[in-house]
Amino acid sequence: MKIALIGGTGFVGSAVLNELLARGHRVTALARHPQKYAERNGLEVVKADALVAAEVAAAVAGHDAVISAYNPGWGEPDIHDIFLRGSDAIVAGVRQSGVRRLLVVGGAGSLFVAPGVQLVDTPEFPAEWKQGALAAREALERIRGELGLDWSFVSPPAFLVPGERTAHFRIGADDLLFDGDKPASLSVADLAVAIVDEIETGQKLRQRFTVAY
Repeated sequence: MKIALIGGTGFVGSAVLNELLARGHRVTALARHPQKYAERNGLEVVKADALVAAEVAAAVAGHDAVISAYNPGWGEPDIHDIFLRGSDAIVAGVRQSGVRRLLVVGGAGSLFVAPGVQLVDTPEFPAEWKQGALAAREALERIRGELGLDWSFVSPPAFLVPGERTAHFRIGADDLLFDGDKPASLSVADLAVAIVDEIETGQKLRQRFTVAY
């Protein structure tokens, strides 16, 4: 497939890029700073700003699918507002491009830990992650109203860590997955496996899903 990737130099995005290329897909990476990417077989880098819908549309046109691992950075003071600006611009740009398939990488904060209670609303949720998590939750709610795209939204587990690719994991829906009485974990390499699996199979169209061991 020909896949457009947004956020391909980040923690999740770089793992997704590796997985896509390892499976033989052709990848176009959108980047404000293309020099951040090294040359690799199967990879084309296009200068584009994820905050500008018209630039996203021009860059992703003609692709089979778009994967967005967009995140302005956890150290960004205005992460909440910039995250939503980027999310909205990406959805609008993909819609304008004529590409129907979009997979968005969100956060764990919007997963439910009890009836009516999401992880981000618990007292234990780290303050330094809260604004980004609230923005990702709002992005999920907005994309759920998107009728023009075949979207999927993946929420990582509570603990996403470096580690090996095993390709063995559980897939859930809107509830946080647990390992016994503790929140479950997952390697970023295996999250990338789940993301590329979904792009290839389309099992979770217009759904949110989560993944963990």
